[in-house]
This record gives sequence, structure tokens and C-alpha cells, in this order.
Amino acid sequence: MNDRAPAPGGLALVQALVNTLDIESGADSLDTPEGLARFGLAVDEAEGARELRESLRAVCLAHAGHPAHRRTTPLGELLARAPLRVTLDEDGAARLVPATEETHPASPAPLASRVATAIAESLVEGTWPRLKACEAPTCHWAYYDRSPAGRGRWCSMSVCGARAKMRRYRAK
Repeated sequence: MNDRAPAPGGLALVQALVNTLDIESGADSLDTPEGLARFGLAVDEAEGARELRESLRAVCLAHAGHPAHRRTTPLGELLARAPLRVTLDEDGAARLVPATEETHPASPAPLASRVATAIAESLVEGTWPRLKACEAPTCHWAYYDRSPAGRGRWCSMSVCGARAKMRRYRAK
């Protein structure tokens, strides 16, 4: 759906997770082993990833000024379970990392921890509010709004934007 460049930094993970479900077709990449492997997930972690995805989508819709698409577990509640740790290097630079990264560097950290880390970093960078979800009810695809005023409404002007404008034109 999206013809925009991916979100910067860790927000690309959040964007990719939200975009694992194509609402229009119903295709969910978290239903496939490849889709789960992309996020380092086991089959038994798929349901939790879907819950996290839909909470993230609700927040992305809120960033765009739209109501939630459905009732979801609040994102803050899901991320409160994410084990994180602040680390300092020898120069005193602080970094937020999943708590399991230090003890098990070869295995991926829990998805919620990686998402929480990405959100925290994007809050510091000021990029978090620009991760939005398309206003089209059959889409809700996540996109990063790079418009100067930060008022983007659709994931793709050529698809969702054109459809919305055509509907408004026909309604007149």
C-alpha cells in the first residue's frame, strides 16, 4: 500500500510490525513462519505480537487525529511488561536497551522490549508523533509523515488519497 520511505531509526520496526496486516485483503504475515521469523518470534508469540500491533495501530491513528479502529489493550500497559535497562558507556552516554540483550546477546530481545526501545529513542529524537496510520478505514497502514507541516493523511496519495478525493468528488 505504502509508497513512502520507511520510518527512520527504530521506528522502522514499529512501522513494519503495524504493517504486517493488510486490512483490505485480510492477509496477516504473522500467520506465516517467514513473517514470524522477520521479528524473531516463535509461533506461540504470534498472538501477543498481534495484540501489540493493534495497540500500536491505535496510537498511530491517534497521531493522525483519528479515533481508534477498535478496542485495544492500551499500549502503555503492554510496554510496561517490557524489560528494559539503561546502560552507560565509558564516555557516560546513556542508552536504553532490552534487559535480555546484555545476558543473551545472540537471541533476540522480546518484541515488546524492542518496540519500547524504539519508541523511547524516537521520543528523544522527536520523531514518534510523525508515525501515523492512514485514515482510510480499509487501510490503516502505518507511514512516516515527512510533510513539512506534519499533516499527512494517507499512506499513499496515489491510492488511498486518490480514493478519498474521488469519493468526495462523487458525493458532490
